[in-house]
Amino acid sequence: MTFYSFARSVVNTVMKPIYRIEVIGKENIPVEGGVLLCANHISNLDPLIVGITTKRPVHFMAKDELFTVPVLGKIVSNVNAFPVKRGMSDREALRKGLGILKEGNVLGLFPEGTRSKTGEMGKGLAGAGFFALRSEAYVIPCAIIGPYKTFNKLRVVYGKPIDMDSVRANKLNAEQATDLIMSEIQKLITQYK
Repeated sequence: MTFYSFARSVVNTVMKPIYRIEVIGKENIPVEGGVLLCANHISNLDPLIVGITTKRPVHFMAKDELFTVPVLGKIVSNVNAFPVKRGMSDREALRKGLGILKEGNVLGLFPEGTRSKTGEMGKGLAGAGFFALRSEAYVIPCAIIGPYKTFNKLRVVYGKPIDMDSVRANKLNAEQATDLIMSEIQKLITQYK
């Protein structure tokens, strides 16, 4: 058993009963090939929730400060996360993310770049659009519908893949592609709230 599988099993055992997690649309996540999983960001627990509600291992970008914290940094590294420097264009993180997708793995992103303080979705950063346009990965929108309250139901909804061929045909830029991804996440929130 890998450390990722072990950690996922532990987190699943703890989180599922506490937050009464309901998962909708898990079948929309392709079982193979590169997948760009884009979710809204309402809590520090979001990566854990996405990680336990998908069948495939998810690689997340995480703020580089986490990797310098004793013990936590080691754990984060061992659960497929990799560092990104926030507030600047981090070419190394972009290369790493593209590599993950091209190898046929799952890259999990929170396009807003930071947690929402209000619970409402903020503007997405161009990085999600960059990965969507530069790879052949399936782009799956994900809505995490809270709040994170003990024994209240937390809903995780995975939407159908976004048609990136039409986005490329219309020559949208990375920012416009991100806006489209964010609007698909918002539709899921509105539909399942």
